[in-house]
Amino acid sequence: MISLRLFVAINFNDETRTRLLTLRNELRLRSERGKFTAPDNLHLTLVFLGECDDRQTAAARQVMDGLVFEHFDVRIDRVGRFRRSGGDIWWAGVQDNTVLSNLYHTLSSALAAEGFAVEKREYSPHITLGREVVADCLPWRIEPFGETIHSVDLMRSERIQGKLIYTPIYRRESKG
Repeated sequence: MISLRLFVAINFNDETRTRLLTLRNELRLRSERGKFTAPDNLHLTLVFLGECDDRQTAAARQVMDGLVFEHFDVRIDRVGRFRRSGGDIWWAGVQDNTVLSNLYHTLSSALAAEGFAVEKREYSPHITLGREVVADCLPWRIEPFGETIHSVDLMRSERIQGKLIYTPIYRRESKG
């Protein structure tokens, strides 16, 4: 039985990814050290599933098939951090968004009903720019940017030759 490390996420187009990469690079310049997110790994996590066997992977796909959502806009408007000993997690923050929040709650509830252990804490949508970052700066506001979201992806996370790789393995398109 194969086990995959999975999560459900929103992936971005090249323009948004380039703007996120610019933020990540600005953070890197302001930092003493850190582990900064690879360009191809910049995404917005909806729900982390963890290690999944074949049955759980099929259940996650089935839950995604049941999602009904219209396309919606995501706007990124700030750079912030979660404080951690040994270095902070720095991220690009997403503006409050009712459609995104509803999508998260619908997805989380359906996955929990299928036996997945979903996080209980409040959803705080963000795109991780770096981990274990030691920086001599404060969070900052940015000119908002973003894109219209038309799909969500089931993603596989694996380490290949020491490099973290995220690969979409299933996609659910919006209905509009």
